Amino acid sequence: MNFRLILDISRSMMMARWQQTLVAAIGVTFSITMFISLLGFMNGLNDMLDGLVLNRTPHIRLYNDIKPTEIQPIHKTTNNDRIYAFINSVKASNSRMEIDNSAAIMKVLNRDNRIKGICPRLNAQVLFRSGTIDITGMVNGIEARAESELFSFGDYVNSGKAIDLQFVPNSIILGKGLAEKLLVVPGDMVQLTTAGGERLSLKVVAFFQSGIADYDKVQSFTSIQTVQKLLGKPNNHVSDIQIKLHDMSLAPMMAKEFHTIYGTDAEDIQSANAQFETGSFVRNIISYAVGITLLIVAGFGIYNILNMMIYEKMDSIAILKATGFSGKDVRSIFLSIALSIGLAGGLLGLLFGLIFSRLIDKLPFETQALPTITTYPVNYDLKYYVTGLTFALITTFLAGYFPSRKASSIDPVIIIRGK
Repeated sequence: MNFRLILDISRSMMMARWQQTLVAAIGVTFSITMFISLLGFMNGLNDMLDGLVLNRTPHIRLYNDIKPTEIQPIHKTTNNDRIYAFINSVKASNSRMEIDNSAAIMKVLNRDNRIKGICPRLNAQVLFRSGTIDITGMVNGIEARAESELFSFGDYVNSGKAIDLQFVPNSIILGKGLAEKLLVVPGDMVQLTTAGGERLSLKVVAFFQSGIADYDKVQSFTSIQTVQKLLGKPNNHVSDIQIKLHDMSLAPMMAKEFHTIYGTDAEDIQSANAQFETGSFVRNIISYAVGITLLIVAGFGIYNILNMMIYEKMDSIAILKATGFSGKDVRSIFLSIALSIGLAGGLLGLLFGLIFSRLIDKLPFETQALPTITTYPVNYDLKYYVTGLTFALITTFLAGYFPSRKASSIDPVIIIRGK
């Protein structure tokens, strides 16, 4: 088989019907362009939605949950198997909410190579005084620098800086919705009252806007030392240890490990946010399904065009076979035509897909619910481009294979006799 001759004949046949060839290539180009643009935009949107929760959620959270005592007093006094004890309205135990020996635990965790970083946290329910009205809220004692590095806390702070919590004494960052309820601006003072009756006035240095309205209406943030002072607790008092891992997939296994070693409750990110992973998976399936459907439709177009080309080129096929070209040679000619259309259309589709993605990425997208997002999100993952080009070649190969097999089986004697 002379490959150069095969390619020359293929090129001649394509140029003889260049309008049909162009239509087929445009079909592939359009399909790949839409595949890349749609997949990049859909997955960029998935990343943004997941980031609203998953990027701010620790991979493992160590804490002490409120739960009833497993062994009640009556269980200790009743040893008769014939007696059944029924206890109604079991109350929670007097177990402490803080993590025992938290400083030593964090010191050990910081030496673990699997862990990227840790952030202690201390939460407290408070009342915000607004005139004669008390508004229920939650104040989170955090280390602002660590929270920003590990959980992108600073990206959701506006009208100020997150790091001000460390340098401005008695300062607080209010959720945007909570600030609107209190009618305060940065620089104003707010008064907090704990359940124990302790009061403290704090200076507002910034607003926090997560994009989840109900969350922003009750949440506020201050330094962990300020919450310890508000609750009258020592400086080693923390209620949560948030852990960020290098490999998130290790979270379930490590959560069980830490629960056994430290005797605290341990919640992993997969258990806490399973619904978000499910939503992302479904959205990915939808976007891939739409893109692949476009490529299949383009493949049918190429199949029809090659079928018509075979019928129109019956004389040429007969002459080729009569002059010594085998059925395999004829099949190679039409397969090379199909793959040429797929390759040219696919490469142009990748280029236009990248251009369209860039245009989408530049479109302004501003909403008060998402202060950190200024343009539409787009994902430029290389695997989308590789998948698009690979599927384009596979689709066009299959579209050309069946017509080429039909052409290779044509008997030149019957065609010539018919003429």
